[in-house]
Amino acid sequence: MQQPPLSPETRSSRLRYLARGAAIGLLIGTGVVIGQALSIPETLAQTKTSDTYRQLDLFSQVFERVRADYVDKVSDQQLIESAINGMLTSLDPHSSYMNAKSFQEMQVQTTGEFGGLGLEVGQEQGVIKVVSPIDDTPASKAGLKPNDLITHINGEAVLGLTLQESVEKMRGPVNSEVRLTIRREGRDAFDVTLTRAVIKVESVRSRLEGEDIGYIRITSFTQQTDSGLQNAMKKFKEQAGTKLKGIVLDLRRNPGGLLDQAVAVSDDFLEQGEITSTSSPRRPEGATRFNAKPGDITGGLPIVVLIDDGSASASEIVAGALQDHKRAVIMGVKSFGKGSVQTVMPLGPGNGAMRLTTALYYTPSGRSIQQKGIEPDIVVPLARVEAINTGERRSEASLRGSIRNPNDRSGGAATPAIAPAPAANGEQAPLTLGSADDYQLARAVDLLRGISIYVNRAPN
Repeated sequence: MQQPPLSPETRSSRLRYLARGAAIGLLIGTGVVIGQALSIPETLAQTKTSDTYRQLDLFSQVFERVRADYVDKVSDQQLIESAINGMLTSLDPHSSYMNAKSFQEMQVQTTGEFGGLGLEVGQEQGVIKVVSPIDDTPASKAGLKPNDLITHINGEAVLGLTLQESVEKMRGPVNSEVRLTIRREGRDAFDVTLTRAVIKVESVRSRLEGEDIGYIRITSFTQQTDSGLQNAMKKFKEQAGTKLKGIVLDLRRNPGGLLDQAVAVSDDFLEQGEITSTSSPRRPEGATRFNAKPGDITGGLPIVVLIDDGSASASEIVAGALQDHKRAVIMGVKSFGKGSVQTVMPLGPGNGAMRLTTALYYTPSGRSIQQKGIEPDIVVPLARVEAINTGERRSEASLRGSIRNPNDRSGGAATPAIAPAPAANGEQAPLTLGSADDYQLARAVDLLRGISIYVNRAPN
């Protein structure tokens, strides 16, 4: 027999009853046991309980009004998910709700292959902020840069959308196009059209610079990062042997990733000591510390770590650990400054998960990374190395009547210098990190070779 429809008053009353039940469950979950002696004054506990009831009653009234009177029909699931996401995103830029589909996609991303544009993004004042483009993806090839602001997606303003909603609009079928409106400091807003692709993140790339410097670029911290790093070092030792003078660890535009991989990478270069710690101001007794185990895979070779304003989270953990232990020289510009810990909490089958900020990262010396970032030991701006022909140089060889050296080579010399390369539109052309004209990399390689010369000349 079919039940008659409930009146709005009855539905509202039931919702209030459920809200009160949820409040009791919340109180039990936080350690307040109903019917037993309370650890805080009973009147205070009753006041807090009453306040919680009133707030949940307010939520139930709004929920019921929207269900009954909103201009379009909205499902209960959509309303609840939006309410949860609004609650979380109002806390900080990194807490959010993931429905079942988004949670599954997040799990795929950490394995190193997913679909999209290749952007790590956050939200700032209602628009989408690029943290870092991933190497060899549609975003990096289009020249998007850290700190670019995405204001429109296919002409639709992102203002008012949640971060997750904006990300979903940027996703789509492989080979389909999406148009982003970009706001960049120093120029007018402009549109960029990108073609979506399957993003296969090769977390670790490596090669020898000349015959003596190992170059390792980590683009993100996925499940394959530590094994990729160890394989790179093994390859260097096979190719260069005792000629290997040092390692450049490139963490530029690396938005972070898995904490355990950041700890493992740091441990690969350290013999002992703390790598990082996490602590919550609300629960200082729950601090977690991660310590290094004996064994440096480089055998003590000097290291230069490259960072920039796109180096975030796990990248900053590695840079901070190696800096505090004086194990590496940090070079580049100040990092992004994301020093908060997000815990992903599954919410049961079919309900997705919540990403909640639960603690802050600290370097071994106790520095908080949050908003401060890692300051490089040697500041080197991103620039391009070009050969500038200076024409005929004035020297002994240019003087009239000078005795010529039989081995002298005539002609003007090309002197390397730093210079931006303007693109056709007058803006500096995108620089490929790790390329031959990468000035920061050139400085890092020169430093390592200089250290090697100094050490070899030092008296025994």
